[in-house]
Amino acid sequence: MITKDMTIGEVIKADSSKAEVLMSFGMGCVGCPSAQAETIEEAAMVHGINLNELMEALNK
Repeated sequence: MITKDMTIGEVIKADSSKAEVLMSFGMGCVGCPSAQAETIEEAAMVHGINLNELMEALNK
């Protein structure tokens, strides 16, 4: 299960197909070094993404 406290790097390392989900929400730089250390919650805030919708999509 993916949590909002996980970093983007951790999520992609656990399941590389989740990069597509993140990009579909407008996170175009999931491979950037700074994004790798950003939590899902932080990234959602920065990109103006609804955290609940993102978490639902990541945990499908």
